[in-house]
Amino acid sequence: MKTAIEPAKNTSWPLMIADFKEITKARLAISVVFSSIAGYLLGAFEISFVSLLLLAFGGYCMVGASNVFNQIIEKDLDALMNRTNNSPIPSGRMSVNSAFTIAIIMTILGLVSLYFLNPKTAMFGAISIFLYTSVYTPLKTITPLSVFVGALPGAIPFMLGWVAATNEFGIEPGTLFMIQFFWQFPHFWALAWMLDEDYKKGGFKMLPTGKKDKGTALQIIMYTIWMMVISVVPAFGITGRLQLSIPAAVIVFLMGAVMLFFAFKLFEKRDNVSARKLMLASVSYITLVQIVYVLDKFI
Repeated sequence: MKTAIEPAKNTSWPLMIADFKEITKARLAISVVFSSIAGYLLGAFEISFVSLLLLAFGGYCMVGASNVFNQIIEKDLDALMNRTNNSPIPSGRMSVNSAFTIAIIMTILGLVSLYFLNPKTAMFGAISIFLYTSVYTPLKTITPLSVFVGALPGAIPFMLGWVAATNEFGIEPGTLFMIQFFWQFPHFWALAWMLDEDYKKGGFKMLPTGKKDKGTALQIIMYTIWMMVISVVPAFGITGRLQLSIPAAVIVFLMGAVMLFFAFKLFEKRDNVSARKLMLASVSYITLVQIVYVLDKFI
């Protein structure tokens, strides 16, 4: 009886809110919402604040639900890693049943919110949560190709905003998808490089060669170059309504060059300090690129 009562004694609203933010990975979810709003602003003929609220709420729910499902599936592996062993489920602060209830409610609320925008938005939201939970998560302990699979749902938010605004899928949202798709490889592999030892404790195979070697660093460089190319394609007038002025394209290209510089530094030094610098540069890059795209449309 003692172990059953103790968690109730420690339960408080601030702790529950903190655990909710942790299990839904609030910072990641908010960054995804930011991407989807940027995509919406790029696609919208007229801005509807109701639509923005539905997109933000639905987007948070879908990402949050994906993260909760992920942590339910990986609860035993998370307990083995330093970065996750104190998270709500492995630490015992939240039961699997409670987490599952949260995930189901957030999935339903997310899909309904996105459906109110239009059916295509809800469909892409459903595809995202399915790929992340049912394909990416199980593959993480089997093959490094899981990162490729995980990049698919990870690239949907920027695109999703455009679809939410237009109810159309074409070259414009496809280009937004490709920008975020190629960006994820240098971003995630830099993070995986830093956390390689911890990931190996959980049996996760995240680096493309399985090692912190020149092969992995070279792949990071190649995907960064592809990201830079795709990011400036709208300046050539071949992506429909998605356009980019020459000055904005130069800015975007230079920001990509900063990432490429840190990617080469990682190739040269192959240490965690270089990986961290690349990871931080990648976070700044994707946020600033989306801001530049939006500002370029409205200025």
